[in-house]
Amino acid sequence: MCRNIVPLNNLEPAATEEECHDAALQFVRKISGSTAPSRANREVFDRAVDDIAEVVRRLLDELVTSAPPKNRDEEAAKRRARSAERYEAIRVYQQEKRAARAGV
Repeated sequence: MCRNIVPLNNLEPAATEEECHDAALQFVRKISGSTAPSRANREVFDRAVDDIAEVVRRLLDELVTSAPPKNRDEEAAKRRARSAERYEAIRVYQQEKRAARAGV
């Protein structure tokens, strides 16, 4: 799954229209393999984003859970921590790779 798409269900306050649109945009970019469509494909690209954003909103509105709502700030902090761990692991790996190359 694209790392830029974050879970939007059961948040307090609820997901905004902008968040639904942003998730839909990331999804369409991933599926189409394009971050910026050509002029010839712009209309169909934008229509797909709008359609998916509408479906995302409907899904979030209709999902039912007995779990208490998640705190947005806490969830964001967890995402930042996971990201920091990921990037630190990448940095260490690249450093070890450079060191191995220098030793050869």
